[in-house]
Amino acid sequence: QVQLVESGGGLVKAGGSLRLDCLATGGTFSSYAMAWFRQAPGKEREFVAAISWSGARTYLSNSVKGRFTISRDNAKNTVYLHLASLRPEDTAFYYCAAEPYGEITTLTTSSVQYWGQGTQVTVSS
Repeated sequence: QVQLVESGGGLVKAGGSLRLDCLATGGTFSSYAMAWFRQAPGKEREFVAAISWSGARTYLSNSVKGRFTISRDNAKNTVYLHLASLRPEDTAFYYCAAEPYGEITTLTTSSVQYWGQGTQVTVSS
């Protein structure tokens, strides 16, 4: 059983930056495709970014491409989401997700097997 714990959320001004961390325990971290999703109040959870098990491939949604970066450290069982040039519309609860041997371009809220509890990111204008 995989457990995911996010950290690093907070309040930041528009244009600012944050880094979210997700620590995985249990299972074999290096075999999981890892992803970040987010959910704003009153909206459905949406895909943000994903990274392959090796870290060689990444995939980002159009809304964050060029501003966010996803990376991982398999030695630390941790995946990171680097958020830059933040906008008020990036305000949401951000969730870490893991899918064993997942294909990063097809991860969805219904296909991902493991979820973290989430961390809040609030961007003020």
